[in-house]
Amino acid sequence: MKGPESIYVPNFISNDSYFSMEPFALQNITQKMKVRGGCSCSVCRLQLWMSINDKISGCDNCQAMKTKMISSTGKRAENNVLLYASTSSSRKSMCMPSNSMPKKRALLCGVSYKNKRKYRLKGAVNDVKSMKDFLIESDFPVNSIRILTEEPGSELSPTRKNILDALNWLVAGSQSGDSLLFYFSGHGLRQPDFNNDEVDGFDETICPVDFRTEGMIIDNDLNRKIVRPLKPGVTLHAIIDACHSGTVLDLPFVYSLEKDRWVDNSPPSKVEKGTSGGLAICFSACTDDQLAADTNAFEGKAMKGALTHTLINTIRRKKQVTYHGLLTSICTDIEEATKAGCLQGRLLTNLCGPRFKQVPQLSASHEFDVHSKVFKL
Repeated sequence: MKGPESIYVPNFISNDSYFSMEPFALQNITQKMKVRGGCSCSVCRLQLWMSINDKISGCDNCQAMKTKMISSTGKRAENNVLLYASTSSSRKSMCMPSNSMPKKRALLCGVSYKNKRKYRLKGAVNDVKSMKDFLIESDFPVNSIRILTEEPGSELSPTRKNILDALNWLVAGSQSGDSLLFYFSGHGLRQPDFNNDEVDGFDETICPVDFRTEGMIIDNDLNRKIVRPLKPGVTLHAIIDACHSGTVLDLPFVYSLEKDRWVDNSPPSKVEKGTSGGLAICFSACTDDQLAADTNAFEGKAMKGALTHTLINTIRRKKQVTYHGLLTSICTDIEEATKAGCLQGRLLTNLCGPRFKQVPQLSASHEFDVHSKVFKL
């Protein structure tokens, strides 16, 4: 909000390395803000600032907390800027020292396109709920899981801007030993590649809820946002339950079950697509030229993405499963469901005919031994 009743408060975004000025609506608030101290956010590790008069419930950079202020007219103003951190004992408990910060962080995006009948998906929100439960079982702190859906009560809608901002949050301040996860359930498309960095000549994309007006998020964007910044010792897992998602992170290596080896997916342009020393691993619902099923074949009436269900179910059943074992199990379960006609609804039949096929993919920034490396978040 801009106008005579607004001022600007500096907001330092460490991962972008610049100061920006965010509008801070004060309305009729006249009291001065005074600095009493500082600390780091317990989730994203960025510097926090608070006013002594504010009620703090979270970090507004990573949305783990919200800042609330009461104006002189009794109206509540909420802002998205970093404020001042009090040194009082009640507020110290909310700001843990950096050496005790949570080591796991996840971004879950489920796009149902509920106001767009032509594109509507029934399983995306169910997928996010299932993934959240699974991550909590895997020791991800609840306050380190950010969720973007169109459901009432969701913190943020999965718009293009919100997803890109959340991707920045996901990797911001990550350190050696950290485990990050990006999950997306929604539509995926492909478009012609104009910069010669795709082996197949197409950029793969994910579709935010506002993709018709604001555009898609292409694989180059995802690679730049969450792959390239990964430092040594940081591991990112991406799980993309969408059509045309095979190489949607533009990772340099794709594992072939048929050949039992990694296949080079480096771009023809030789542009660097790897990490800054970390490890990125992606499970995708299908190859770049395939569609992915949204189905109730596995759990009665509840619609879910086939990849999401089979991946979570396999890990729960097998516990210490290798990457090869996990990929094999996912592919087998989906192939059996496809042969039984369980995944092929009317839409897929119209698009693909009776030969619908969905083959999940595993890609990575570095080659590793899939037969011995155990899947771990």
